[in-house]
Amino acid sequence: MTNVQPLAPDDLGPTVCVGEILVEIVATSVGEGFLEPIDLIGPYPSGAPAIFIDQCARMGGSAAMVATVGNDDFGRLNTLRLEGDGADVSAISLDPELPTGSAFVRYRSDGSRDFVYNMWTSAAGQLRWTDAVDALVNRSGHLHIMGTLLSRPAIWEIIDRAAGIIKSRGGSLSLDPNLRKELKNDDETELRFAKVVEMSDLLLPSGEELERAAGVSGEDAALCKLFGLGVGEVVLKRGAGGATFFGKDGCRIDSPAFLVDELDPTGAGDCFGGAYVACRRLGMTIDDALTYANAAGARNVTVRGPMEGAGTRTQLDQFITDTMRRA
Repeated sequence: MTNVQPLAPDDLGPTVCVGEILVEIVATSVGEGFLEPIDLIGPYPSGAPAIFIDQCARMGGSAAMVATVGNDDFGRLNTLRLEGDGADVSAISLDPELPTGSAFVRYRSDGSRDFVYNMWTSAAGQLRWTDAVDALVNRSGHLHIMGTLLSRPAIWEIIDRAAGIIKSRGGSLSLDPNLRKELKNDDETELRFAKVVEMSDLLLPSGEELERAAGVSGEDAALCKLFGLGVGEVVLKRGAGGATFFGKDGCRIDSPAFLVDELDPTGAGDCFGGAYVACRRLGMTIDDALTYANAAGARNVTVRGPMEGAGTRTQLDQFITDTMRRA
């Protein structure tokens, strides 16, 4: 059994995430692009940070969101979903002029996706440090960071300030690298990313993001480097291969994936992370946290819409009972 330090307990204050809230509108047919009229379904509540927080709240963890939406039905759709699922929405601000962000999505035959975004030129790009954000952060116990947001200077300022406050009150920090090609060759973003990695108690990479976060090649070398930097635990998401926990004491726990028919993969990693962080902060064992996280990610892909499959603990218990796992 590993002696890894737990994340800050749930009763210290909510897990908070800073970032975009969007609606997602999805093509019902497989194909390439949007160059002709096609059937669409939606809007669905979305945005990677919002999906993470929604799953965290549905798992029973204390959770809160920092974001900006427009004064429109898309914004109301999102805030009502988060609030209804138990998340604190007190730091979601309303932009009186710009619309809520949106993403039109179409899946290709190979599983890749075409996106048409209106994100940073929407209300989502108007995030600022407000009195409501200050009040929330000063009573929060954990900060979850999405690596994609580190390239946005205004959002980085909020994340950096929030991290300092939460860490100073004994809170913890997790990072989902969620890397994109636009992060490469940007010196300022690289510096921010390196700073966040060193502050992280928990790293949640997928695939090559493990080596990218460490800056070295090879799984063993990357883990050694990350633990040397002060990372407390690493959970490597392997998709259909399940997930693996690595502790700095050398402990390794492999958790197999659940066998499901995938309908919509969007949001699976965010649901995995939201469930894992909530479970760890609620004091569950690492084995149980991995099982719930795998179940959350798997259940979400069986439903169309990026957070429509996010499960409560009761729903995930039933899913775990009813669903076979890979050998």
